[in-house]
Amino acid sequence: MPELRIGVCYDFRNPPDSGVKNETLYAQILEQVKWLDELGADLVWFTEHHFVEDGYLPSWIPVASAMASITTRVRFGTDICLMPFNHPIRLAEDLAVLDNISGGRVDLGIGMGYAPHEFRGFGFPIARRVSLMNEGIEVLQRCFTGERFSYHGNRYQFSDVRIEPGYVQENGPPLWIAAMSEAGAKRAAHYDTNFLPQGLKAKSFDPWVKELKDTGRDPDNYRVGIIRSILVTDDLTADWLPIRESERYRMKLYQRFFEESGEGFGEEGEAVPQTWIKGTAKECTDQIIEFVKKFGITDIVSMAVPPGLSVEQMAPSLERLFRDVVPQVKESLS
Repeated sequence: MPELRIGVCYDFRNPPDSGVKNETLYAQILEQVKWLDELGADLVWFTEHHFVEDGYLPSWIPVASAMASITTRVRFGTDICLMPFNHPIRLAEDLAVLDNISGGRVDLGIGMGYAPHEFRGFGFPIARRVSLMNEGIEVLQRCFTGERFSYHGNRYQFSDVRIEPGYVQENGPPLWIAAMSEAGAKRAAHYDTNFLPQGLKAKSFDPWVKELKDTGRDPDNYRVGIIRSILVTDDLTADWLPIRESERYRMKLYQRFFEESGEGFGEEGEAVPQTWIKGTAKECTDQIIEFVKKFGITDIVSMAVPPGLSVEQMAPSLERLFRDVVPQVKESLS
């Protein structure tokens, strides 16, 4: 099984009543990432959405590039980058530049989106998302080889293309595919990528495992990542209250997206948990170990600055996470 990596995630959501300018929030988060890199974080991931009132991050590569210039060890990635809204050749070129700036510290996690307003905003029907997703994956995988290629699909047609500059990482940035359905799980297995499961275990995680095993592959040879936030505190009653309010605000948006799209987790059953892990350093350590063992998780990221909270509010928990919890988790699992 690949070595466990633990880090943080950002969406840059800034509620209109926060009293903080977007430029200030960006500057504060850049400083926080520099500190976390020195503290021992392994990962910095981003989420992507478009046309959201609170400034939800629509473009992650510029941010990752700025962070890469002030860090030395963290790896940058996405959970997720929305493939239908990213032209695959343009995305491959941007990733090549980021791969060089960061010295090969970039991964790419992709999904196909579901919020109707985003498809309207980009000017094409949501019905195209599956073909844009699948063809986008196929084009990216050809781009990442570093070889010249041509591609002729229903959505994309390219002739005699080669991505320059070349990638630092052999075969380009590692690719991840997100899924909250059986079709998505089978897509990840089909394209032989790392995996970002969401939603019901029986609809996402289990079909992915089965598909790999049925085709003679070992799930333990793949990386499995998730956003699952962690609060390390000795005063849970006081410290959880503002985060709980922020979490309610954060989830209202996704609930709106689910209602507008008619999608979502909906059905009952065991979920791949994305609820907060919270408690003392010992309690968090034990919960993370149990979670990793049950789902074969290799990459966990915690929301570093939940919407409406400040960098300063989250600093004590993050410091304890990477100083007291992560070393114990890794030692126990080694």
